[in-house]
Amino acid sequence: MKVIVIGCGRLGSEVAYLLYKHGNEVSIVDKCKSAFEILKPDFKGIINEGDALSQETLKRAGIENADAVAIATSSDAINLVVGRIAAEVYHVKNVVSRNFEPNFSELFEIFGLEVISGTNWGASRMEEMILNEKFRLMYSAGSGEVDYYEVIMPETFVGNLVSDLHPQPGSLAIVSVTRLGRSFIPALSDELEPGDHVHVSATHEGIEALRKIINLRK
Repeated sequence: MKVIVIGCGRLGSEVAYLLYKHGNEVSIVDKCKSAFEILKPDFKGIINEGDALSQETLKRAGIENADAVAIATSSDAINLVVGRIAAEVYHVKNVVSRNFEPNFSELFEIFGLEVISGTNWGASRMEEMILNEKFRLMYSAGSGEVDYYEVIMPETFVGNLVSDLHPQPGSLAIVSVTRLGRSFIPALSDELEPGDHVHVSATHEGIEALRKIINLRK
């Protein structure tokens, strides 16, 4: 996967490193040359010094062929604008932006951008959203023993029931389903449709088992 990371601060540098270590082609952008000094020595991705608001900089970073863009600057305004450029101008399917101020969150939502909170989410969560765009981690309970996910059913997911998503007792629970903007609590016998947003509470083992179930039905 080709991924561009915008912003080489603490979060951006960690996300870039995690993505690189997991075998992805990573290009990181920052307007300050000194910012790249925070990168770990074994990071071998592409470094791009320049203004992320400049399309010349974005093209140099490879946005025209990018599979995903992670935007992690310290400015909500920049994160919003670059996110819109990536999604609407270059049609990048998977764009995740960092969000600090609550008053910006509605704007991110209006423009359909996936966001992570600047205070409550770490690099590993942002990486997960980049790599698993069909599995969106919404909330982590306790010390992370149980997570709440929004799982988007793929286009090939046809003719499967809610009961098909239960890997093993005690590891996963289907909370609700949102279809065409309307939510409901499903019965185990209800049939799921491509594009359904299925809200799931699961342990780590449960969500990994669910990934395998969905991948087998692709």
